Amino acid sequence: MDAKEEKKILRKKMKEKALGLGGEYCRYADQAIFRQVTSLPEYIESHVVFCYVGTEGEIDTRPLLLDAIKRGKQVCVPLCTGRGIMEARQIENLDSLRPGKFGILEPGREAPLVEPGQIELALIPCLSCTAQGKRLGYGGGYYDRYLGRMLGRRAVLCRERMMEEWIPEEPHDVGMDLVITERRIHRIGEM
Repeated sequence: MDAKEEKKILRKKMKEKALGLGGEYCRYADQAIFRQVTSLPEYIESHVVFCYVGTEGEIDTRPLLLDAIKRGKQVCVPLCTGRGIMEARQIENLDSLRPGKFGILEPGREAPLVEPGQIELALIPCLSCTAQGKRLGYGGGYYDRYLGRMLGRRAVLCRERMMEEWIPEEPHDVGMDLVITERRIHRIGEM
């Protein structure tokens, strides 16, 4: 079995696991992840922050987006523009977001474009990840394509109960610099 097929099987397993996490745990974990991110030196010092807009079942990133806006950061979120392709578009509030591809809230095409090289910190979603920064996404390749062009720090947000010891890798997979859970921050490649 190749890595692509192994990922497909693991995605199914992780989606089922996510359904059984329970609302109380998810709310606790999301609040603790918020505190981890907002106390992170990379977050505090970043002027341009890219962050996904969490959907049902994902980590609720709205408090992070609002905090970054309140701190005066240039905040950008994904806008899907084609199959497997996304851009970062600046937002000034959450009211400008509308359901887009897959029902995910996103800005309109009129929102200012932010180039990948401008982003200092990217907060990335996952179904699962390892402590070594290997990420299991949703299978569309949107983030791997985009993050390959980005120069800033890449931080994946993951609830501790969704972590895995091992995730299959493909050549196009982009590793993370930080893994942030409710319990710890893993800094990849740093002692």
